[in-house]
Amino acid sequence: ISDELLELSKKAELEVQEQFKKIEEVCEYNSLKVLSAFQKYNVSEMHFNSTTGYGYSDVGRDTIEKIFAEILHTEDSLVRGQFISGTHALTVALFAFLRPNDIFLSISGKPYDTLDEVIGIVDNPSSLKSYGVKYEQIDMIENDFDYEQIKDRVSRNDIKLIEIQRSRGYSLRDSITLDKIQKVIETIREVNDKVIIMVDNCYGELVEKIEPTDLGADVIVGSLIKNLGGGIAPNGAYIAGKKELVELAAERLTSPGLGKEVGPTLGMNKQILQGLFFAPHVVASSLKTAVFASKLLENLGYIANPKFDQRRTDIVQTITFGDKQKLIKFCQGIQMGSPVDSNSIPEPWDMPGYTDQVIMAAGAFTQGSSIELSCDAPIREPYMAFMQGGLTYEYGKLGVLKAVAYMLKEE
Repeated sequence: ISDELLELSKKAELEVQEQFKKIEEVCEYNSLKVLSAFQKYNVSEMHFNSTTGYGYSDVGRDTIEKIFAEILHTEDSLVRGQFISGTHALTVALFAFLRPNDIFLSISGKPYDTLDEVIGIVDNPSSLKSYGVKYEQIDMIENDFDYEQIKDRVSRNDIKLIEIQRSRGYSLRDSITLDKIQKVIETIREVNDKVIIMVDNCYGELVEKIEPTDLGADVIVGSLIKNLGGGIAPNGAYIAGKKELVELAAERLTSPGLGKEVGPTLGMNKQILQGLFFAPHVVASSLKTAVFASKLLENLGYIANPKFDQRRTDIVQTITFGDKQKLIKFCQGIQMGSPVDSNSIPEPWDMPGYTDQVIMAAGAFTQGSSIELSCDAPIREPYMAFMQGGLTYEYGKLGVLKAVAYMLKEE
């Protein structure tokens, strides 16, 4: 990292101090929320114990689910290591809530690429479409919902489930702020009080002081190798919301009649609890890393979104390079700045579940973790990198500087 780049780094860091203070304020608020939940349910050594086999009477697992429900302000939650990813949890939720001939409507445009085959946008004999579930979508207009079209469509009372994807995925739109989510939920409820409103909450937990369930969402879904796992949970995901919906999801994950009563924790309870305890601080570190990267790359002439001083609703930072090689080199530089597999050079490849070649940089302690500093991108115009994570701000900052140094070295 050259002296010149270090000077640019110091300048960028000075320019973002006001944003850092706001992030720290939210972190303290959410830390109190997490601590209070731990104390309410009297977390103790016994909750760290493990179960195997069926996992009957796992008091630690049951307490974890009460704590998640408390923090997310929901009636119930399903928090399990049996979930492989956020995509898996979303799939379980969709198959749990939808039946043949039901209509599933996405009001934030096309969902994340990994749901294409789940929905049936890309043909798959195991998709929702193959079971007779119908899919519709309403695209966003200038980074906001199409409120009039949504209101008109939902008023017909034939939609079973509405999905909102809070984060942008690989789309060019902005991530959706909670005030917009609140407005669209209120718009929907004016004409339909029965439709299930589900929010894909991945990357958004603890970024703000409230969650979509505080605003009327019926159910939210997220991954534990993102925000709420704090970089410690080794895998898993959650579904949280109304009790009857959580039970339906549990019976789809396990078996009808068994639901939440089974599911061995296999020694994960302590990691899930400890990860949740660290989560407010780790999310704050990820946000600081993103704000720093946004300002630094903007100062270097690239397009950053969100801009350093914009309100944030998730931990994702995009940088548009407009050049394929710069995009690839930046991602490779993130890998070089990682603590694990720093000697590996990621290359674009045909990754399962994606329609374009994808490059993924993540030298992480947990495979695929995106609360740890990572960067990925589909190899398509406008050649935009999607960066997220940072277990500590210091490590995140160093990773970004390493990436910029490698990219500039190759020019």
